[in-house]
Amino acid sequence: MTDAPPRQPKLVVDGLAKSYGPVVALEPTRLDVQPGEFLTLLGPSGSGKTTLLQLIAGLVEPDAGRILIDGRDETRTPVHRRDIGLVFQHYALFPHLTVSENVGFPLRMRGCRARALAERVEAALAMVRLDHLKERFPRELSGGQQQRVALARCFVYQPSVILMDEPLGALDKKLREHMQIEIKRLHRESAATIVYVTHDQEEALALSDRICLMNHARVEQTGVPQEIYAHPRSAFAADFIGLSNIFRGRVERSAEGRPLLATPAGRFLFDGAAPGAEASLVVRPEHLTLEAEPKNGVAAPALNRVAGEVAELVYAGSETRVLIALPDGAVVTVRLAPDAALPRLGQPVTACWRPEAAVLVP
Repeated sequence: MTDAPPRQPKLVVDGLAKSYGPVVALEPTRLDVQPGEFLTLLGPSGSGKTTLLQLIAGLVEPDAGRILIDGRDETRTPVHRRDIGLVFQHYALFPHLTVSENVGFPLRMRGCRARALAERVEAALAMVRLDHLKERFPRELSGGQQQRVALARCFVYQPSVILMDEPLGALDKKLREHMQIEIKRLHRESAATIVYVTHDQEEALALSDRICLMNHARVEQTGVPQEIYAHPRSAFAADFIGLSNIFRGRVERSAEGRPLLATPAGRFLFDGAAPGAEASLVVRPEHLTLEAEPKNGVAAPALNRVAGEVAELVYAGSETRVLIALPDGAVVTVRLAPDAALPRLGQPVTACWRPEAAVLVP
């Protein structure tokens, strides 16, 4: 029995680069997107994610590299001739057209026959659950409904790749979370290939099959959400994705020969190989536990333990975050369940964790 041949990527970014004078907007970048994949370009402002999306769309000319869609070189193809759908933060709906007419507009531009057009518009509106509002105008819709019209207008003509540039950025938190579920459902039902840009790490974790984390105009790390969260490859990745406690120091050996990191806060054991003489130890807040100090004084911190005072308690509904001020000025965050016993402000406490719960990064 022979192995099945590997699938051809839907989208290939091969050495794509862009500069504006002395400013590098995107370093040479390689990226493959598989058919039906939901890939998120995540990063802070200025990281290169929007530049990369604009290059894929054809809105910006690259200085170097190629863009392949279904194996075809589309690097110099005009934007209106690429088989790409675009959804932006601003809905860009035609105010004088009804919902149905807005959704059908791309099909009319492509010469779709009236009967087929009507059927596909009905199907697209049903997909976004707006078929009952098809005769309304954009001004008669809420922000979330307008964004769903924009999504239907993009999905209706079934482009090879759908590009979304922070489409939920203008919505409030509750509506944004609802629309995340809707987009996830649309992706699952349509099997569309989607490249999604956001600076919201929670949004990226919730939506993505894979995340491409960008920083300083280059790709920092690519992987499934669980991998990037649990196994960051750099201090930036650990700090940007989720809450992290990061201890910086030098790699040494314990008396028993085990590797440890010597930091201003203490000496901490870790599992695995060291990436160099200097490194950072990443410990997620949910991996720490609290121990109250004895009443007769604060014990000296031991390996994998840090002692300090409770500086703040932050209630967040599903959890409470305990912020601990260490003697060296650093602050450690511990995440507790909502029903856990809480320490008092100013109380001496010790936070501790298992060596295998920490990740060492360059």
